Amino acid sequence: MRKKGWKNVAFWIIVTEAVGAFSGWLSRGGAEFYARQIRKPPLSPPGIVFPIVWTVLYVLMGYGASVIDRSPESEARTKALTVYLVQLGFNFFWSLIFFNGQWYGFAFLWLAALWALVFVMIRRFEKVDAIAAKLQWPYLVWLTFAGYLNLGVWILN
Repeated sequence: MRKKGWKNVAFWIIVTEAVGAFSGWLSRGGAEFYARQIRKPPLSPPGIVFPIVWTVLYVLMGYGASVIDRSPESEARTKALTVYLVQLGFNFFWSLIFFNGQWYGFAFLWLAALWALVFVMIRRFEKVDAIAAKLQWPYLVWLTFAGYLNLGVWILN
């Protein structure tokens, strides 16, 4: 049975945003410490940029997942959604590792794994729907920038 319409789109966007919001809420104390105490690399944006960018990225991610979910059942669809959920889990835990744990080196390795998962996700999405895959590229670009920031924080601190 195919899932149709706005309810499916809303479901995926809300779930994705909720994962990000819950991770952000759990890591808020560490993020406050980071904002006040941690030396940051050049090109570090102001703190307000992060929730704005992540909100947009989570919408794109969730919408892309809904497109895949509403596509005809297939092995490619199942694999794409599986990788989506795994990368979302990795995304959730990065903030806790980085901000709360302050394990900057481990967070960088975790982020590298997340980057690889998102790349694989994009490739899997391409096999089901090209537009859904293209919607994920801003996420991968942002993770690349986040990798630079994470590495810079690790080196500087």
